[in-house]
Amino acid sequence: MALVLLSLDQSCHGYSEARLMVTSLATQPDKVSLRPQHSIACSTEPKLQPKEENCVTQESNTPTNTPSFILFFSLSLIGTKPPPMEQQPTQTHKEFIFRSKLPDIYIPTHLPLHTYIFQNLPYFKHRPCLINASTGDTFTYADVHLTARKVAAGLHRLGIQHGDVILLLLQNCPEFVFTFLGASFLGATVTTANPFYTPAEVAKQATASNSKLIVTQSSYIDKVKDFAAVNDIKMICIDSAATQSDFNLLHFTDLTETDEAEIPGVKISPDDVVALPYSSGTTGLPKGVMLTHKGLVTSVAQQVDGENPNLNFRSDDVVVCVLPLFHIYSLNSVLLCGLRVGASILLVQKFEVVGLLELLEKHRVSVAPFVPPIVLAIAKSPEVHRYDLSSIRMILSGAAPMGKELEDSVRAKLPNATLGQGYGMTEAGPVLSMCLAFAKEAFEVKSGGCGSVVRNAEMKIVDPESGASLSRNQSGEICIRGNQIMKGYLNDEEATKRTIDKEGWLHTGDIGYIDDDDELFIVDRLKELIKYKGFQVAPAELEAMLIAHPSISDAAVVPMKDEAAGEVPVAFLVRSNGSKITEDEIKQYISKQVVFYKRINKVFFVGSIPKAPSGKILRKDLRARLAPGPAI
Repeated sequence: MALVLLSLDQSCHGYSEARLMVTSLATQPDKVSLRPQHSIACSTEPKLQPKEENCVTQESNTPTNTPSFILFFSLSLIGTKPPPMEQQPTQTHKEFIFRSKLPDIYIPTHLPLHTYIFQNLPYFKHRPCLINASTGDTFTYADVHLTARKVAAGLHRLGIQHGDVILLLLQNCPEFVFTFLGASFLGATVTTANPFYTPAEVAKQATASNSKLIVTQSSYIDKVKDFAAVNDIKMICIDSAATQSDFNLLHFTDLTETDEAEIPGVKISPDDVVALPYSSGTTGLPKGVMLTHKGLVTSVAQQVDGENPNLNFRSDDVVVCVLPLFHIYSLNSVLLCGLRVGASILLVQKFEVVGLLELLEKHRVSVAPFVPPIVLAIAKSPEVHRYDLSSIRMILSGAAPMGKELEDSVRAKLPNATLGQGYGMTEAGPVLSMCLAFAKEAFEVKSGGCGSVVRNAEMKIVDPESGASLSRNQSGEICIRGNQIMKGYLNDEEATKRTIDKEGWLHTGDIGYIDDDDELFIVDRLKELIKYKGFQVAPAELEAMLIAHPSISDAAVVPMKDEAAGEVPVAFLVRSNGSKITEDEIKQYISKQVVFYKRINKVFFVGSIPKAPSGKILRKDLRARLAPGPAI
């Protein structure tokens, strides 16, 4: 008897390649029969083992190009005596790898992002593409495509070249979209900064990313003009309110009035970086996350492409974009996914409950991507019943976990809408899992889950201590592998190696498990990050500021649960000898240096900070001191 392994591999182009591997060759190969001996199926074949249908079991030393379907056959020789059984080597632990219930699809990863996004332009070039909620201005797909090309030509005229970085300091507006897509046409990179950052925070990101140009609006010029002047960096303002002065300021029309024919011929590689958001990763200070053309094309396709897309956006949808575009969730899953399918994107500059409800009704919004604090505000608002929100068919929630109770509350108020969650991380491109209730052919899902792993990707749950992969219903660190994950951290090889292992698995630092129905549940965070309304707050950044104060000898910052924000940062501090510094003085000290969501919510003065022998802060011990219980 010979053991045969039949493997159907998914190539990078989505096609299947069958390979037959025989472990021992028998005689008389013309007299054989194939009998199934054992099978482990995934999404591309019939369900042979219901509870393992999307979990592929492999030896731990298998190559990273994981087969999507494996069958073991016994090769029996007809009329011959089988050879003696060979001694098998000691078996190492198995790898439990999970894949989507949806079949893999062809993804054109060779295309630049802008080419992929506008691939279906002829079908909806006259449809509304961008709607500015503040002004009512509407731009068709043809308008957006042309303006983006003009911006690319204008950027080139200003000296921006392939690989250069442009910093956007903008609220949600059409100019954000034009500049991002224009940079893609040129082979440049966009780094997005939070408009509420302090001047020091913006300068830090501009310096770290080596930005060559800053695009902003009049409200934020004072935050960047000194940095731009000192570093001789040009600035472009989108507002008519801006005027020429002694620093290098241009108007956005200087870009849009350029002839699109001036776009240079640029060869863009799939591995070129197109977006450079900043993230603190699993711990530490913010780092530039290099997202490539291939990565973003893959991520968008995983969500909205295929005959049965996981995220069933349609060309007749109106998608509200109230989440800030500087956040990768909004940039990817709202803007780029919406553009790919030809939907209309309603750009909202800021969130205010009643104002948002009015816009949802006025524009007959059908898709509403939110974060839990917005969902909570709508669920609790007494004004909801005054508005006709029957047009909403889909409510997405991401960036932070949303509990079952909140989900149920929203479903009671908006019974016509499908509500579900996704799970993402900037470094993962960002989407790791998506609710399958959003699929064109929807699946039944559970409240409180974060969906199932996206197609054309692999997920595994590993023991944080041993690194061994775990089976269903066992909690461990969530890992993801696929073309959508980041290329790495900018100029930080060590941090990249700590996050992406040698086999290509990105370690999220989040603890979760996959249940019998392939749904992912988040139960805890290994990472130290605090999530304030979906925004990242790195404890290390605040701790460095606190320890720099002469009246503080030691500090630790941890999350505390908050109904409105999800989590808020609180500080445990050790005063210096003789110091009488107060809580209010500390709060004021921090508030002057950071954006609003990084501000210290509460201060606890302690005799010492609990630490492990290695010197690492024992944050769980500190969280345990917080009432009503530890934050996750």
